[in-house]
Amino acid sequence: MKKLVLQMQMSVDGFVGADEDRRWQLWEWGDESDWDDELKADFNAVFETVDTILLSRKMAEEGYLNHWSNAARKYPKDRFYAFAQRIVEAQKVVLSDRLKTSRWERTRVAGGDLPREVNALKAGDGGNIAVFGGARFATALIAAGLVDEFQLFINPAVLGSGLRVFDQGGFTRLKLIGSKAYACGMVVNRYAPVR
Repeated sequence: MKKLVLQMQMSVDGFVGADEDRRWQLWEWGDESDWDDELKADFNAVFETVDTILLSRKMAEEGYLNHWSNAARKYPKDRFYAFAQRIVEAQKVVLSDRLKTSRWERTRVAGGDLPREVNALKAGDGGNIAVFGGARFATALIAAGLVDEFQLFINPAVLGSGLRVFDQGGFTRLKLIGSKAYACGMVVNRYAPVR
């Protein structure tokens, strides 16, 4: 059975989005990355276990898929080329009740009952499922008990306020399955829910 892996960048004080428009993440897709080489290598190694990407409608429409498709056409020595290739090669699923058809390559739209759709994906064969989306999308997955692994990329920033993903899920006990600090200041904590 596939695992649903939620990857989120967050601040030291637990926010995933700022109330004000300010740069606080060491990496935002489409921008130059302040991640160090070891973090990039570890991220790409984890991503090798993924064959499906679950996206929110908003993330897809904001250009995530178009951005990485364009990056995959660049020169192979580009530092984002390998990751972009993995995004293009993976099966993508956009969860949305608004969209009816996909306009992106290797991407399908799924609507309806969130737990039913995600559990159907998890029941398939192959690699794991990576989740990319905003706070509301992540919160819905957490509240429904669908996340099998949390990969929290803790940025060296304190926001003081903003969006959180753990505000509506109720009590969840987590087991630490890994933690690593990087030279760029990022700490990646990996947790699995205790079921």
